[in-house]
Amino acid sequence: MSYIKAELILPQEVLELVQKYADGQCLYIPRKKGNMKAWGENTLSRELMKERNKSIFLDYCNGLSTAQLAEKYFLSIKSIQRIVLVERRKKAS
Repeated sequence: MSYIKAELILPQEVLELVQKYADGQCLYIPRKKGNMKAWGENTLSRELMKERNKSIFLDYCNGLSTAQLAEKYFLSIKSIQRIVLVERRKKAS
């Protein structure tokens, strides 16, 4: 996320009103409901995580323990267990 100077996009009267309440503070202005994007929509993060989780499940099916998987993927054992459970449910449906 990058910052935009308020004086470049806000009318003077709006800028003065914002300054009245938050003079000099950094503000986060949320997107409108219809303009919201899902997590990972702008990057490959979501797809990379899906692929990682598939790899974890495949390794689990090939006999690696949750402790081994936690060490291999730098995750907690609890996270590995959750991933395996979710992937198992996907495979069953």
